[in-house]
Amino acid sequence: MTENFLARMQEGMVLLYAFSLISFYIDFLLHNRKAKKIAFWLLYVVWLLQTILVIDFYIRTGRLPLLSLEQGLYFYSWLLITFTIFVTRIWKIEFIAFFTNLLGFIIVVIYTFAPFQWQETAVSGQLISELLFIHIFLSILAYVVFSLSCTFSLLYLIQYQLLKKKKWRKRLMRLNDLMMLEKFASILIVVGLPIFTIGIILGLQWAFLKIPTLQILDAKIIGSFLIIIIYSVIVYLKLRKDIAGKKLAYYNISAFLVVLINFFLFGNFSSFHF
Repeated sequence: MTENFLARMQEGMVLLYAFSLISFYIDFLLHNRKAKKIAFWLLYVVWLLQTILVIDFYIRTGRLPLLSLEQGLYFYSWLLITFTIFVTRIWKIEFIAFFTNLLGFIIVVIYTFAPFQWQETAVSGQLISELLFIHIFLSILAYVVFSLSCTFSLLYLIQYQLLKKKKWRKRLMRLNDLMMLEKFASILIVVGLPIFTIGIILGLQWAFLKIPTLQILDAKIIGSFLIIIIYSVIVYLKLRKDIAGKKLAYYNISAFLVVLINFFLFGNFSSFHF
């Protein structure tokens, strides 16, 4: 595909994504099933276009879009849509598509209209290996799982407030019960933690092999281990039943904020990452 055609496809996808979010928002406010149906159809089209772009990138380069920050963000948004569609269709959880795709839409807009001008470093360009790809893939997969877990916690807090204030009865009926929302958030934390930990271990192994000047106190490494520690503490407290319900939701959302800070901020201070 030509570069101009790909750019037009990307811009069209952003518009469809925007209309999908608007439709989800109408459904959220007005309990409009027709708007919900339109929103999902548009989301399927967006997912299809993103999939085409990912496949085209793989055909042109022989690899997945992972080795620069903007590519990683794009692959993250594609995985987020994929998992959102799967979760929504399998477990029939209301409103998760709206909240997760709001995040995905922001990422796609950043990628499309304000792309980072950072080029891949000589290290990442010359020392591509399967170990590096597995590290990046597992890390992004963990980010998606943590994103979904955070969304369930947000829905938990919304449901909690609705029950407390006894408002929005129609919307209250469409949200799942608090126990189920807490359960899914907890399960995703438990799943995401080992995925992220394995990804970091593999990344360190690659770095030790390929980067002689690697600083173990690099900001990105410290941030990654901080994430592992925070989520490990949450899992430990959850198993001990020291935290649950609203407290667990706040802990989970705070932990995801650390994930975002590590991804967007700490990478700028890293001597080698991206």
